[in-house]
Amino acid sequence: MRESERSHAEAPRAVIAGASGFIGRALADAFRADGYDVRTIGRGLDRDTDATGADAQWTDAAGIARLVDGADVLVNLAGKSVNCRYTDRNRDEILRSRVETTHALREAVAQASAPPRVWLNASTATIYAHSTDRSNGEDDRRIGTGFSVDVARSWEAELFAGELPGTRRVALRIAIVLGDGPATRMLALLARTGLGGPQFDGWWFPHRRYRGIGVDPTGDGAAPRHRTRGRQRFSWVHLDDVVRAVLFLAAREDISGPVNIVSPEASDNRTLMRTLRRVVGARVGLPAARWMLEPAMWALRTEPELVLKSRWVVPRRLLDAGFEFAHTDLEEALRDIVSAPRSTLAG
Repeated sequence: MRESERSHAEAPRAVIAGASGFIGRALADAFRADGYDVRTIGRGLDRDTDATGADAQWTDAAGIARLVDGADVLVNLAGKSVNCRYTDRNRDEILRSRVETTHALREAVAQASAPPRVWLNASTATIYAHSTDRSNGEDDRRIGTGFSVDVARSWEAELFAGELPGTRRVALRIAIVLGDGPATRMLALLARTGLGGPQFDGWWFPHRRYRGIGVDPTGDGAAPRHRTRGRQRFSWVHLDDVVRAVLFLAAREDISGPVNIVSPEASDNRTLMRTLRRVVGARVGLPAARWMLEPAMWALRTEPELVLKSRWVVPRRLLDAGFEFAHTDLEEALRDIVSAPRSTLAG
């Protein structure tokens, strides 16, 4: 065996499901730089995957089992983007794509003769209740209601179901990620198009897009409405810190269960939009009430929940474990993204 082949064979294997997104690509690069043999699971050769395709597809249970058996680390980021309108079809696919892929991986881990020592599965900080009075840590259990929360609850329930004695499981409750992704692009577009002022919740025609979903749907089915006047909290995290946190958690054998991946310094909506205006060079930022946001978000094919829900989340478990965030200042983080190659914020 040649030296290059021997090194590749001896490298620990990291299996990343859903590696075609901007978080997955950055994470795959980081694991490779850390000496891992990175293998991927995805949907094959289509517009949502990289040019070389995945090493196994979701339709190939045997292929997934081969990748997982003997892997050192398993990371799952798979799931349909929530950057869409919550039509019945999209709602069902958002839930299905998360629960079914997680179930498939759990089956592969359970059947493996040499299961991965750690499984890090994406979740979302949106699982917490709308909050303006105090922050939410992992042990506060202030879980919200409605569609996005039910998706997160079902996702995590599938991750932690059953006995996997050889594999440590971590739910990555990731906040809104600042980077070359859909949330940052949408926020920057609002700032550029003159809607870069604070966003206010308020009256809109009744709808049921945010009603609960899954086997135990929560809430009363009505769209929530909160009079926060642009003071709704905005919890965020820089892409670099997401990657660093995942590598940190992969190495920490003493951490399992839910972990918030979010900057320790939450902002609020007014500060966020004012900072975005400075960063993208927008002089005008009109305040936008819900009756203005709803048509704008319809045109952008997304939902106003992104800017109207108060997300106040803190990374207590990471901080207690000694993790140090590289980006804790919102403006510095946004400017770092603007100066990065390929940044869509830069225009």
